[in-house]
Order: sequence, then C-alpha cells, then structure tokens
Amino acid sequence: MPKITPNLWFDTESEQAAAFYTSVFPNSEITRVSYYGEAGPRPAGMVLTVEFVLDGQPFTAINGGPQFKFDEAVSFLIECTDQQEIDYYWSKLSEGGQEGPCGWLKDRYGLSWQVVPAGFAELMCDPDQARRDRAMRVLLGMRKIDIATINAAADAAD
Repeated sequence: MPKITPNLWFDTESEQAAAFYTSVFPNSEITRVSYYGEAGPRPAGMVLTVEFVLDGQPFTAINGGPQFKFDEAVSFLIECTDQQEIDYYWSKLSEGGQEGPCGWLKDRYGLSWQVVPAGFAELMCDPDQARRDRAMRVLLGMRKIDIATINAAADAAD
C-alpha cells in the first residue's frame, strides 16, 4: 500500500504550526523544511513545506497562501487512554483556539481535532440501545469529554 501523508495547507504559519504540534505530541519532530526559490510563486526564502512526525504519523505542512482554510469537514481524532490524556490534549490544542461540542475543538490555526476516550466507538456500538442512548444524551451536552460522566450515564438504569 502506498504511504499516505496528511498535507495541511496554511497561509504563512506552517513552520509555527509544526513547531506547536511537535511540542504537544510525544515522540515528535520536524524532519525537513523546504523554501520557495526565485521561481515563486511566493517570495524566495519563505518556508514552502515543513515535514514533521507526530508520534510516528508523518505530516506535511505547506505555506500555500490564503486561498484555503481548514473547516470541520476534516479533523484528526486523538484516542486517549484516560481522562488525564483527554485533559492534556484538550488544554494544549484548544489554547488560543475554540472549544466545540462533543469532544471537538479547533486549534489556534483553525485545524479541527476530536479528543475522545479509547473505547468510545465500542460504547456507541453497544448492543444495548438504551445504554448507547444514555451515553449519547450526556455526550451531546459536553464540550471536553468527561469519561466518568459518560460511563455513569451509560451504566445508569432508566
């Protein structure tokens, strides 16, 4: 299978964004930076692309210009092992950004993230419809996900 690398389009912030993301995620680093030359289309010497790795996942960021912006149609899901991880990623990524509903947020660059607990997909596929519904009702009222509250609601009797 070919290698798939998400390519993130920025106006001029690719290097700052890559530095931010690599500071948030463990085992992460910027691996290569390229620059525009005299051929353009942007000023010579300006950062063109930044290749970086977030805990094993490669990404490329490009300073492509102001034509395109991020929106919620594409997001990155972070499956967290516990509440401490949810709290950490929520705090770091939402700083300077915007909190959304149900574990979604936009970071300071407008990129959307979903910060969710491991096993949440299984809960949403639980064979007990009432259990799924109780969990969903509680989730819909949250911004940052609270695992204990969702689990308590799922396991409560109607």
